[in-house]
Amino acid sequence: MTFGFAPSSAGSLSTSTSAASASRLLEPAEWASAGIPLLRSPREVVSGLHTRHRPRPSTAVVAVLDPEERLLASASFVRRPAPADGWMFRNALLAQLRRVVPHDLRRRTPVRTAVLLYCRDGDARWTEEDGAWMWGLRDACTLHGLRCGAYITLTRDGWQVLGEGRGGRHPNADSSPEPFGASEVPPPLPRTGGAASELLRRAAAR
Repeated sequence: MTFGFAPSSAGSLSTSTSAASASRLLEPAEWASAGIPLLRSPREVVSGLHTRHRPRPSTAVVAVLDPEERLLASASFVRRPAPADGWMFRNALLAQLRRVVPHDLRRRTPVRTAVLLYCRDGDARWTEEDGAWMWGLRDACTLHGLRCGAYITLTRDGWQVLGEGRGGRHPNADSSPEPFGASEVPPPLPRTGGAASELLRRAAAR
């Protein structure tokens, strides 16, 4: 922020741009007071998304959960190398949500919840990049008729639900995906068939 008397028009533009960018992030206190619903089983959610998407640093995974906290849909994408901007993050998240689930804007009260898992370098402490993702998630949920759910960071130290103080060492940014549990539905196997597939199967059996 610039202090002084009668700044030039260029200085005013720079200041207003900085202020606009700063407003597109949420501080931890703002996030904690926003009434974000708590996950009943955060480790189960994190492990499930980690197994499905195998995120690496700069990968964002947005997921939609039903009222029973079952996974309905999820999508992952890699963040572009650009300054953290909540508006850009909002647009990216909204594009993914529109691709995987229809909106709930006709409902008076949202029944589905979107959560965001972001894998990044560094430690688990809050950063301005996290604040921009929080702002983007909240705004994308509003525009898609969803409840705004947890924001989770995944680093080499482990995972953490920001604003709740809950976390764990596994999975982390370097760990291998855990096997699906008995209650999990494994990802579909690729379709096979025809003579070529039969030849490959026989060759592998030798």
